[in-house]
Amino acid sequence: MTADSLLLRKWAGNELRLSQLLPACPRAQTGTFCLDHRTASFRRQLERWLLAAAAGDACQESNSAAIAMDWTDIQASRGGDGDAYARLIARYQQPVAAYMWRFTRDRTQWEELVHDVFVEAYFSLNSYRGDAPLLHWLKRIATRVGYRLWKRKRNAPARTLEASDPPAAHRDDPAHASREAAELVHMLLSRLAPRDRLVITLSYLEGCSIAEIAQWTGWSRSMVKVQLHRARQRLESLCIEMGIEL
Repeated sequence: MTADSLLLRKWAGNELRLSQLLPACPRAQTGTFCLDHRTASFRRQLERWLLAAAAGDACQESNSAAIAMDWTDIQASRGGDGDAYARLIARYQQPVAAYMWRFTRDRTQWEELVHDVFVEAYFSLNSYRGDAPLLHWLKRIATRVGYRLWKRKRNAPARTLEASDPPAAHRDDPAHASREAAELVHMLLSRLAPRDRLVITLSYLEGCSIAEIAQWTGWSRSMVKVQLHRARQRLESLCIEMGIEL
């Protein structure tokens, strides 16, 4: 086993305490939503529903790390300083972990994805030029890692909502309504093709602009617009087909 792999195991075991991250995420309080395809405002309803689900599924990103501090640790990490890279992980593990929760609801798989992001980032540090915040660069890597997972799982059976239903005692909790919306959106998106799922996730759940989606995915802006339009149509059709009511 190489020194690098030993370091990565140390980071995964000691730095990525992921089980502590999600319970601390703030939840937005939202009401109940009903999607009715018979109304002319179906698309607006769908977009409001997606945004509400994003609020119920979101964690705040930390922006407290100074650029100079990041750059110092990046330079040290490039020189083989494992402690410097551990500091970068500690600084960015929460926003990266929150982002990777978009890609899976399986806790074990989620931890593996977060670990993979930081492993890939470590071996790509020399490509970081500092022309964008480090978190943006990490999220581009995270997008590739999550997208690969979706492509591998494309033919796997979709998870049903009933498998993750919480106890009935919490049904009247407004925060629960928001979380339930997020879970249903995750289930619906899992039925889309990976490209459709990715562009919907980035546009609605992450609030990315067309330019940002193009940057994170490597697609052209015109391709992003076309893909988003088609993905929205497919999601609308899926909602109609399933008679979704939230």
